[in-house]
Amino acid sequence: MKSDVDHAILQQAADWYAQLAGQPEDHTLRQAWQRWHEQHESHRQAWVFVERVSQRFAPLHNDVDDAAQTLDQLRRQGIARRRVLRGVAGITGFGLLGLLGWRPLLREPLMAWQADLRSATGEIAEQRLADGTRLWLASGTALDVSFDDRQRTLRLYRGEVLLSTASDPRPLVLHTAQGSLQPLGTRFSVALDDGNTQLSVFEGRVLARCAGSSAQEEVPAGFGPRFDGNTFGPLSPASPTREAWSRGVLLAEDIELSRFVAELGRYRRGYLGLDPALRHLKIMGTFPLHDTDQALAMLERTLPVKVHRRLPWWVTIEPLASAAG
Repeated sequence: MKSDVDHAILQQAADWYAQLAGQPEDHTLRQAWQRWHEQHESHRQAWVFVERVSQRFAPLHNDVDDAAQTLDQLRRQGIARRRVLRGVAGITGFGLLGLLGWRPLLREPLMAWQADLRSATGEIAEQRLADGTRLWLASGTALDVSFDDRQRTLRLYRGEVLLSTASDPRPLVLHTAQGSLQPLGTRFSVALDDGNTQLSVFEGRVLARCAGSSAQEEVPAGFGPRFDGNTFGPLSPASPTREAWSRGVLLAEDIELSRFVAELGRYRRGYLGLDPALRHLKIMGTFPLHDTDQALAMLERTLPVKVHRRLPWWVTIEPLASAAG
């Protein structure tokens, strides 16, 4: 999960959450939290984000369930007055959403939920299709499969998939929201990220087309462009990282720590954050995706960083000196 709120403020919100979870009957602490909560809009946004994460993952930990309910009650008390003031605007906004935009917004998540093939967070799933094509689903991936007498069609809704195609007279086409990819006897991966499709070709060739324009490229082995619905980015070398995950390995080849954390975070349940001061540090090595706690421990031995666990589902990576506080 991602948030646009400043990292330091998110950490404050997580600290408040942890304190209130541990001392739900401390009225002095509650008042101090309320003062912090009302100080700035960014504080309220950070609190909402922490709550959203906790609501998804707190049920896994019975020791904090009651505290989470108490925190929800505190939040409702703290924003009751603003909720009344914003009620009409909120209802109006929802009405406009319903009239103008709810179908496009909900279509992809709903289709992903009902997809033929799905992998859970932290899972790497291997499948063999009816034509003999082998595919691997990365963590949190959803894919539809549709074969008929004329063609073989795949549709990727979220996540990442690696394919090793089988010989078949029917064309195989993989669709994403940004375009389509037709392999010409090949092994390739497709990843969705922030409204873009990342193609990486390891064997053969792939004909890539943008969904919103006539742009197309035939991509040879060893390369992989990133594209949106209209244009292709530069043709860059295909990263071995985009294939190594199928073996349960996060391969870091002198990459920035921010990219490493983004990749590892896909395989963890909960929030994995990074202090911005560390984002440009470089990391190299192989790390296990089946045990992300072990990967984080390896990271601590490799770089001057400290893994800080404020809550079971809220983990951040901090500079070694500041993490001691």
